[in-house]
Amino acid sequence: MPSSPPVIPIVTGPTASGKSALALALAARFGGAIVNADAMQTYDAFPILTAQPSAEERGRVPHRLFGILDIADPLTAARWRRMAIEAISELLTLGRWPMLVGGSGLYLRTLVEGIAPIPPVPAAVRAAARQDWQLLGPGAFRARLAAADPEIAARLAPADRQRQIRAWEVFAASGRPLSDWQRARSDAPPPWRFLWILLAPDRAWLRQRIALRFDAMIEAGVLAEVRRVAARNLPPDLPGLKAHGAPELLRHIRGEIDLSIARQRAIDITRQYAKRQSTWFRHQIIPDLTIDPQSSEAETVATQLMDKWRQ
Repeated sequence: MPSSPPVIPIVTGPTASGKSALALALAARFGGAIVNADAMQTYDAFPILTAQPSAEERGRVPHRLFGILDIADPLTAARWRRMAIEAISELLTLGRWPMLVGGSGLYLRTLVEGIAPIPPVPAAVRAAARQDWQLLGPGAFRARLAAADPEIAARLAPADRQRQIRAWEVFAASGRPLSDWQRARSDAPPPWRFLWILLAPDRAWLRQRIALRFDAMIEAGVLAEVRRVAARNLPPDLPGLKAHGAPELLRHIRGEIDLSIARQRAIDITRQYAKRQSTWFRHQIIPDLTIDPQSSEAETVATQLMDKWRQ
């Protein structure tokens, strides 16, 4: 492998599709390293719940950006982008082949394409936007957002509270719609080419995998790590507390629902998220390689990867 590879592979796809296992096999095969591109895996509080790599896996190849932030330390796409560029640059200097791995599509697109120069939003404006959501209700809040920024309102799902509040707070703070800021990208893309490897599993297979993985998490002690977070009494709107399964397990720990109900709801929500991810990837990226994780062996993918890399 050349000392300065011009191509950075991106291994992505819906949750539970086998991204981490494939990336680990490829990194071990090529003397590479893994850079996390999953927003929730950046936090340190839920290593089991967010399926972070084990100590044994981290010992096989270098890993970067896993479990590096306290859950009370909010992460944005812009911040992750800066950290990812630093990690990739460091690994290239060390002669490692960095491989981005994760399913946070927006974060990945931000890295590859650059990011809009949105100014910081004052804390008071953020707090007011959250309060407005409560006072106005989702319907009226969305109508107000649509009047100020019809483009962004049309793109967001009615139930997407977090992104609707974000869009409104940007408009309230800057007087300019978020969609305008997003068109005015100023940060240049990084000086690498990217090779997209998309895992596209059969839906029924993935649904079963999601259920089996959640049950394995319970067996591995996920309730203990959720209890540790619950004991901190953190603000419920922190992004890190939205890890799939966390709200449901927190409700179980508070005595509000049985574990069986929490389990089923967590599995259902994760399946819905996987479906949205698959739709996003289908419409937002053009993969260089599309992999069926049920039938593709790592060596086969490695051969295809090298063919694309040589091209």
